[in-house]
Amino acid sequence: MVRSASIDKNGLRKGSWSIEEDEKLRNYIQKYGHWNWRQLPKFAGLSRCGKSCRLRWKNYLRPDVKRGDFSEEENNLIIQMHEELGNKWSIISGKLPGRTDNEIKNHWHTNLSKRVKPNQPVSSEVVNEEQSSGSSQSEVIQTTKV
Repeated sequence: MVRSASIDKNGLRKGSWSIEEDEKLRNYIQKYGHWNWRQLPKFAGLSRCGKSCRLRWKNYLRPDVKRGDFSEEENNLIIQMHEELGNKWSIISGKLPGRTDNEIKNHWHTNLSKRVKPNQPVSSEVVNEEQSSGSSQSEVIQTTKV
């Protein structure tokens, strides 16, 4: 079951986009372009805020957005660029045509960061406990047979 979009106090819809809304936004931008995101929803006949329209267009509806799994080459490039630049997702996305910065960021946090940063080191308290308990176990009490 899909939950219907709620409407806020200003009469703007929130939640998932319908197919009709996607078509209205796509058709309007292809015909007139995107000139002012804050005014665009009114002229396109949408009950959405400008930010919602901008993000929907940039991350999902643009014709040049590449969908689907990341290739090994893309993964390696993201890892390399992240080592050099850190969390500069928009710069990294510039090196991967068709991929959005949001998609790359999500892919990094869900898949690649686990590959690059295997298990975090154990905290110093645990290490100290292991060292102290290890030394006490190494001390052997010799008993003599009577």
